[in-house]
Amino acid sequence: MSDLIDKLALLAITPPGWGGVLLDGALATLAISGGAYAVGLVIGLAGALGKLSGIRPLVAGLNLYTTAVRAIPELILIVGLYYAGTDGLNRGLALIGLPPVEINGFMAAVLVLGIVQGAYMTEVLRGAIVAIPVGQVEAAKAVGMAPLLRFRRVVFPALMPNALPGLANLWMSVTKDSALIAVVGYQELALATRIAAGNTKQYFLFFLAAALLYLVITLGSNVVFRFADRHFRRGLPLSA
Repeated sequence: MSDLIDKLALLAITPPGWGGVLLDGALATLAISGGAYAVGLVIGLAGALGKLSGIRPLVAGLNLYTTAVRAIPELILIVGLYYAGTDGLNRGLALIGLPPVEINGFMAAVLVLGIVQGAYMTEVLRGAIVAIPVGQVEAAKAVGMAPLLRFRRVVFPALMPNALPGLANLWMSVTKDSALIAVVGYQELALATRIAAGNTKQYFLFFLAAALLYLVITLGSNVVFRFADRHFRRGLPLSA
């Protein structure tokens, strides 16, 4: 019994417990995931509209982007984009006579994961837009709505019920993919867990605690997306 209490004491928030380190890692995971998700949404919406624009060079470039990102494992993409992106930026700065810069780990993590998320979101949002009945958009055009107003009042509310299941899955995916950022040295929940487990040799305890934290994040996210789904489906038939 005393041995169990000693082990649980290692999860205390304050030192010598490692609970605070795990919670900081969980907050970092949420921050990285939230930032990457937002970047992915912007890229995905632009990519979806670009694919539906009918401009052949643009469509071809976007097809290459989405196919490449979905075909290459995320770990390879993250490492490649992080190091190649940093090297490319510094080479560009050198060409114009500026000194090299050290890329902030958090921003790099957000941008790299955002680029990966953007490819998947492009397809999710494109499919949701295609599913909108053409008559709704044509009616908005007929009454003289400008493109931006038409998107805000007609396209966006109509695409969200179709897109939300895919967007929810992508959010769950990015919270797990954030663990891959540890390979470039940024400390989030997965890396914090490995550090705590390595220092205490209590691998089962800390990885179980990390699994529970990921589960809490997932359950909380499910509640948020359930409310969002209910909001965007107001007035729609239950079978929609």
